[in-house]
Amino acid sequence: MEDEAILCIEEVKENMEDAILHLEKEFLKVRAGKASPSMLSGVRVEYYGVSTPIEQTSNINTPDARQIVIQPFDRSTIHEIEKAILNANLGFNPQNEGDIIRINVPPLTEERRLEMVKKAKSIAEDTKIGIRNARRHGNDEAKGLEKDGLPEDESKKLMDEIQKLTDDYSKKVDMLFEEKEKDILTV
Repeated sequence: MEDEAILCIEEVKENMEDAILHLEKEFLKVRAGKASPSMLSGVRVEYYGVSTPIEQTSNINTPDARQIVIQPFDRSTIHEIEKAILNANLGFNPQNEGDIIRINVPPLTEERRLEMVKKAKSIAEDTKIGIRNARRHGNDEAKGLEKDGLPEDESKKLMDEIQKLTDDYSKKVDMLFEEKEKDILTV
């Protein structure tokens, strides 16, 4: 029974860690005004008839804080890449220069920055929901173990441990959100 309790804690911890990793990945997509190759993550290019992530079709660089330069591995696909960026509706206007595509990242307006903070807040809240779902699942498992013969005080201890993990990971989400908010609002 004790091994199952340890496995229960490990599973809850792993689910919460996955939620944090997802949050960090989602925060990379929320633009803070500085150009970054991760701004294009999620863009899919029709590459030789296959929908392919843009990172697998080109080199993506940021020569400065206001530009993204995309250099396709195959120059003949430059129009598909340009079209994919436009279709992704990221608010960018790609400029085809023959062998590269240049994107000038416009500075964010105050209104747009506040929208970005709202979006980041929403992502953080979704992550907290994921953490609470992991807690609920862990508590259900603990109750199941109690029915299977785990002593009540051990079950209670297990649920307390799960709650402590929930609190720790929720604080981590808040901390990551505050960092992202500060990053977005810094001009």
